Amino acid sequence: MYNSSTGATSSLSASRLYIYEVIGLSNARRSGSTFMTVPYARMSQEMQRIARLGGRILSIRPASDAPAPTVLASQNSAPAAPAAKKHADVPVNIYRPNAPLTGKCVSNDTLLSEGAIGKVQHIKFDIGGSDLTYVEGQSIGIIPPGQDAKGKPNKLRLYSIASTRHGDDVDDKSVSLCVRQLEYKNEQGEMIYGTCSTFLCDLKPGDEVQISGPTGKEMLLPEENDTNVIMFATGTGIAPFRAYLWRMFKDNERDANPDYRFSGKAWLIFGVATTPNILYKQELEEIKSKYPDNFQVDYAISREQKNAEGGKMYIQDRVAEHADGLWAMIQNEKTHVYICGLKGMEGGIDAALTVAAEKSGVTWSEYRSQLKRAGRWHVETY
Repeated sequence: MYNSSTGATSSLSASRLYIYEVIGLSNARRSGSTFMTVPYARMSQEMQRIARLGGRILSIRPASDAPAPTVLASQNSAPAAPAAKKHADVPVNIYRPNAPLTGKCVSNDTLLSEGAIGKVQHIKFDIGGSDLTYVEGQSIGIIPPGQDAKGKPNKLRLYSIASTRHGDDVDDKSVSLCVRQLEYKNEQGEMIYGTCSTFLCDLKPGDEVQISGPTGKEMLLPEENDTNVIMFATGTGIAPFRAYLWRMFKDNERDANPDYRFSGKAWLIFGVATTPNILYKQELEEIKSKYPDNFQVDYAISREQKNAEGGKMYIQDRVAEHADGLWAMIQNEKTHVYICGLKGMEGGIDAALTVAAEKSGVTWSEYRSQLKRAGRWHVETY
């Protein structure tokens, strides 16, 4: 949208109006939808304001007197595909919370560079000798020791797996997580730390941990090796995508997947606060260097970069810059889109793709619904 070659188009889009359908606003009634008319130039800011107010964007459409264009079966519409596969052979709940696996911490390494904000760790667990198996895109549950404020055992927390099914050592004996220590100030100004995230971030090699799972089928990769994969991540939402990229590229280098040789394109847009907060940066840059035709990565660094309006660069701004290319790629029936990270990021992505799809006479919200039904649109936010 903001490429120099599309300046005229961007100016035209900037004068257009779009209608947001929003629910859950803290300053509105609890039920029903609120409709907002938003100029293109303020789409990013309005998305952030809605998120701050606790709202969720249901749809975005052009504000036009004419009815929204109907999405027909054509080169500009998602194929009328059968229902997504149920992945019946994918392992689920091998270990349950009431009968967890006892694993051991193998290593616990920081993922941040000097000057970064917060604490984020890459933690590897030994699961050798157990029955735990998993595939890329799944999660495991961690049950922290101790009791909660009510004197009951702490409940499990789910974390996206950051390693491939073979583990970081390609021996099928480990599983890895990417964990950020939760921290915030309460109303009294006291610093509060997350129970499970702190437990995990403080683990030492040899420490035991209770593991359940695996769970989840929403974020699984397609089985075909010639698919295209678009990934939108913020913060530790990079975890499943790290697993994808290792399966696509690094595991192949280690001959771990003789029956899977990725030949499509993978495109990651990654939102972080600062450059030192780019998780797995060395790995990402190495893959980019070795496979320039198959992997593209773009960062949105909010506290360092500026968007087209001179504000902070958030992931939705970077998506808007590449919206035309992303839209062209999404129209390919072999393309799958994955979103993982903070809840609310979907709204900005929808806003950018709404504008791009409109150029083809397509209503993005309807098209996205078709993608979802076809099993090509995957979201996991928290």
